[in-house]
Amino acid sequence: MFVSKQDYIKYRFLEIIPGALIWLIFFATIIISFVKPIWAIYFIIVFDLYWLFRIIYFLVFVFISWRQFRKNIKINWLEKVKLIPNWEKIYHLVLFPTYKEGIEILKATFENFVKTNYPLDKFIVILAGEERDKENFLKNAEIIKKEFGDKFYKFLITLHPQNLPGDLAGKGSNVAWAGKKAKEFIDQEKISYENVIISSFDLDTCPYPQYFSCLSYKYLTHPNPTRVSYQPLILFHNNIWDAPSLARIVANSTSFWLLTELAKPEKLITFSSHSMSFKSLVDVGFWQRDIVSEDSRIFLQMIAHYQGNYSIIPIYIPVSMDAILERTFWRSMIGIYKQQRRWAYGVENFPFMVWYFKKNQVPFLKRIRFYWNQLEGSFFWAVAPILIFILGWLPLLIVANQQGIKITVTQTAPHILEIIMNICMIGLFIISILSTIILPPCPQRYKKTKWLLMFLQWVFLPFVLIIFSAIPAIDAQTRLITGRPFGFDVTKKMRKK
Repeated sequence: MFVSKQDYIKYRFLEIIPGALIWLIFFATIIISFVKPIWAIYFIIVFDLYWLFRIIYFLVFVFISWRQFRKNIKINWLEKVKLIPNWEKIYHLVLFPTYKEGIEILKATFENFVKTNYPLDKFIVILAGEERDKENFLKNAEIIKKEFGDKFYKFLITLHPQNLPGDLAGKGSNVAWAGKKAKEFIDQEKISYENVIISSFDLDTCPYPQYFSCLSYKYLTHPNPTRVSYQPLILFHNNIWDAPSLARIVANSTSFWLLTELAKPEKLITFSSHSMSFKSLVDVGFWQRDIVSEDSRIFLQMIAHYQGNYSIIPIYIPVSMDAILERTFWRSMIGIYKQQRRWAYGVENFPFMVWYFKKNQVPFLKRIRFYWNQLEGSFFWAVAPILIFILGWLPLLIVANQQGIKITVTQTAPHILEIIMNICMIGLFIISILSTIILPPCPQRYKKTKWLLMFLQWVFLPFVLIIFSAIPAIDAQTRLITGRPFGFDVTKKMRKK
């Protein structure tokens, strides 16, 4: 990757920047709280006001995306697709990478998948396993092939070899291997790359029936479809009723954050399950095999390769995925932490952007926008909950025990902060209502009072933001500072019967 030691040092410096900003603001807040507590109070008030602005901004885009979502799920997208000449030429290549998942998860995924209202004979489906899990994978793969394999144009099974040079064991290296095997088949069938839409799905991804019809329509009607990725709305609903309350808060919070992102094209980036043209994937040489955040990195690879001439189209038809659920409560909590830390490690994209966007002549303003979005998002992910709920009160406690401090400031600041927090609670109330409305039907094994618990659970949000959002983000960005290897923590999947 680096032609010289000097290049390596420069890249390492870029890796250090995001985490260094976090620790700098923490140390500065603590020091200033003791040395100049009034300054610290002013800073906290300004910070909280900015956070309030972000919440209002968030709510505006929640309603925009919510309206699009409700509108799009009512459309018969297959009818619209069939009005387009030569629509039958389009094939969907779908990758399902798996590692140590049980047969019940695989069956549930494929039982849902075959319910799509798009013709199944237009699908090339790959079940991509790992050699590290060879015996379990091949046994399960044969079961799935026997039950579902003949329903598609082609069903392929791939086995990613372990310990390949340059590989980080994880989803990225697995789908890169599977993608190359898919290319061999597509070349053999002499199918044009431009006529293949590839979707990289987590194994638990269950697309709504209209998803592939909507995706096909967006692809066929776009003026330059091979220069676009397609990001669906992701809802963590598969097992939402069974997951612990803290896991449900994390899952619903993530779903609504992703919902708002769909309405902001200047900030939208591929996340988790998404789709793109197979031609563009081949052009960039498939996914990077040595990183954690392959889902967002592939989009950035496209931006760099096409010199900024690449974008994302939002798909307001959902795909549903699993919330964290393991055999015990504490294992579930550990699973939440590891998942959030892995997602937060997407900050590794910042040095990649700075290094390759300039090198590949991505337009200056577009580069700055990507740099800012990555840094600001990673910074507030880690810093905001700590400053608002913990460090923000430190200077107030200090001035309360000191003489000669401006009485007006010390008396007014708590009231200002209380007003800001109350307004924020209104936003939380709105989100809690919408999250309850959008839930799938409650399983019969639960009483109807479960709906009330789904609503009341949001009182734990401040705790969740600190323990399962800020701290994992700080952990991830600190690891990037130290250069410690960061493996791919596979999220275990489980469903209650």
